[in-house]
Amino acid sequence: MIRLALAEKRLEFEARIEKVWERRPEFLSLNPGGEVPLLIEPDGTTLNHPWVISEYLEEAYPETPLIGENRLDRVETRRLVVWFQEKFGQEVTENLAGEKIMKRFLGHGQPSSDAIRAGLTNIDYHLDYIDFLAERRKWLAGDELTLADLTAAAHLSVCDYLGDVPWDRHAEARAWYARIKSRPSFRPLLEDFIPGLAPPNHYRDLDF
Repeated sequence: MIRLALAEKRLEFEARIEKVWERRPEFLSLNPGGEVPLLIEPDGTTLNHPWVISEYLEEAYPETPLIGENRLDRVETRRLVVWFQEKFGQEVTENLAGEKIMKRFLGHGQPSSDAIRAGLTNIDYHLDYIDFLAERRKWLAGDELTLADLTAAAHLSVCDYLGDVPWDRHAEARAWYARIKSRPSFRPLLEDFIPGLAPPNHYRDLDF
C-alpha cells in the first residue's frame, strides 16, 4: 500500500526487506513496535503504521492527492481503507497469506486448513463488494484513484500471488484490478518473489 502510494506520488524511495521475526536491535531502535512498514525520511524522521504514513504523505506531498479533493470523498476513501486494511486483512489476507507464508517463515507449524477455507470463502464476499463498487464508480471511492484502490489492490496482490483470487467469478473486480495492475506504480510489486514459492502464470500478466 505504501509502496504504491509513494510511486503514485512520484516520490523516489529505496525499498528494503526487513525480516521482522528476527527482531534486529538496529530496527527496533528505529521502531520499537517491530512492525513494517517503516518510512525513514532523508532528514531522519521515522514513521510507522500504514495509516500514519499515508496521512503524512498526503500532508507533506499534496501535489498528487490520494485521499480525495473534498470532505465527502475523503471520508469515503478513509472508510474503504479501513475496510480493506482491517476487515479484508483479518478475514482474507491473514487466513491465506498468514497461514501459507508467514507461518512458514515464523516456524509456527503447519497451515490451518480451517483458516485457509475461511479465507477462500471470505474473499468471494469481498470481491462481491468490489464488484458492487466498480459497477457504480470509476474507482472504488469515486471518480479519482485513491488510497482505497491502492489498499484493496495491495491486499489482493498478495492473495493473487498465492493463486487464491477467483477472478473468473468477479468480472467487475477483475476489470478494476486489471487497470490498477497496468499502472506504472504497480509494476515493481509484480516483480516481487518469495523464495520457494512461485506465483501463478497470470500474476505478472497485465491482461490476465
